[in-house]
Amino acid sequence: MAVTIYGIKNCDTMKKARSWLEEHSVAYEFHDYKALGIDRAHLEAWIDEAGLDTVLNRAGTTFRKLPDAERENLSREKAIQLMLAQPSMIKRPVLEAKSKLLVGFKPEIYAGMFEGSQAAG
Repeated sequence: MAVTIYGIKNCDTMKKARSWLEEHSVAYEFHDYKALGIDRAHLEAWIDEAGLDTVLNRAGTTFRKLPDAERENLSREKAIQLMLAQPSMIKRPVLEAKSKLLVGFKPEIYAGMFEGSQAAG
């Protein structure tokens, strides 16, 4: 099963999610979107599936430091442009596995997704 986790290497939540995957023997590929960037197609697909309010990290420092004019009346297109320019504004982690998308980290949700998957391969 292909598992990709997207985020930023030094993020505490990312460290917890990656540790959880490793402790549960879930093989994954890590994509650091601060170092490698992210493309429009991924952002659009994530927003289509999870919603803009889930994907855009409005609580993060990067978003809060934006001028008011950039934060107000945020359209989908404007939000995508902001996240492309500053991937730190993407909530993390974003995990793609089993044709599903998880945004954020909750051990119980990860457990539900991967329960029994190690035996299946």
